[in-house]
Amino acid sequence: MSEYTYITLRERPEWKESAAEWFHQKWGVPVEAYLACMEDYLNQDTENGWYLCLDGEKIVSGLGVIENDFHDRKDLSPNVCAVYTEEDYRCQGIAGNLLNLVVADMKSKGITPIYLVTDHTGFYEKYGWEFLCMAQGDGEPDMTRLYIHK
Repeated sequence: MSEYTYITLRERPEWKESAAEWFHQKWGVPVEAYLACMEDYLNQDTENGWYLCLDGEKIVSGLGVIENDFHDRKDLSPNVCAVYTEEDYRCQGIAGNLLNLVVADMKSKGITPIYLVTDHTGFYEKYGWEFLCMAQGDGEPDMTRLYIHK
């Protein structure tokens, strides 16, 4: 099993462009949107950060924190977003390690609770997340699950 490196974008800002492109490829959100959020984080305009898992010089997993992850509960902020792990790297605890990293990092800054929306059930609970309520995704016909980590 490989040794992976877990980083925040502030620790390794040289990853900004690669990370923005990687998240864009996974989620289809414009690169410019990711870059704008990452710039705010790197410029200390927000504590909502970006977290990556690297296998050597390759991004294999990542997630971010934004004010609102495109849902109607604007009062529940900030939100973990864009959680993704490459298929070949799944089931190794990588996403769980990133989730634990983001929770600890945000708590160290006095930011708690944090939230996330997902259609998954059973995964986030393993890492201390609790189902809170259903939320309406922007432009989505169906409600989605909203979780909290205290």
